[in-house]
Amino acid sequence: MILLDTNAVLYLLSAHRRARPLTPHLGRLGFSPMVLLELQFLAETGRGRFTSDRPAAAVRNDPRWSVDDPPLDGVVTRALEVGWTRDPFDRLIGAHALYRGWRLATSDTAMLAHMPRGTTVAL
Repeated sequence: MILLDTNAVLYLLSAHRRARPLTPHLGRLGFSPMVLLELQFLAETGRGRFTSDRPAAAVRNDPRWSVDDPPLDGVVTRALEVGWTRDPFDRLIGAHALYRGWRLATSDTAMLAHMPRGTTVAL
């Protein structure tokens, strides 16, 4: 399984060329509920352009991936160890991938630089 960062979800939704590395993994993609919250936050603050007025619902219902909902306590416990970012979404999404032992698909340069070696898919 590969966990999708918010930017990976957006690339897949828009058929952006940066999503191409994920094509062979369709059917084995998941995302954190934190992605839904971040999408809603981006929509509410005007920091994202979406084709839907309910981007979180559109993402949740897309058949290309599934929401993964591990125990919040386990994810937060891992997030306590992620001290390289103050972005709560990055911290929780990165911790989610670490908790599950899945690779994280992202284009976020800070995440790519700080996540343990071999735990990311660079987009």
